[in-house]
Amino acid sequence: MARIAGIDLQREKRVEIGLTYIYGIGKSRSQEILTNAEVSFDTRIKDLTEAEVARIREEIDKYHVEGDLRRDIAMDIKRLREINSYRGNRHRRNLPVRGQRTKTNARTRKGPKKLVSKKK
Repeated sequence: MARIAGIDLQREKRVEIGLTYIYGIGKSRSQEILTNAEVSFDTRIKDLTEAEVARIREEIDKYHVEGDLRRDIAMDIKRLREINSYRGNRHRRNLPVRGQRTKTNARTRKGPKKLVSKKK
């Protein structure tokens, strides 16, 4: 297994797909990294040489990924909560943040329906 950015990448995956297992790297950024590192997209992770892995690591170091990115996002949300913004309040109350309707839908964010018993 190749270990890049603190993540063990699966050996049988193509490098292009394997890099997407790192938080903050999608398919397009993965392709950009491999192009800059001069590594073929079709190479399997188990077939990478140490030199290729080192070049990939150098390219990934140019971006915020994994722990740094997670910390930045958490700090952004914390800042929104502290300044009592609308978005911060939505985060605090565990409701959709980006303007979605909540009268219906939003079950993933709100959780299962709470049953209200009716008195007869």
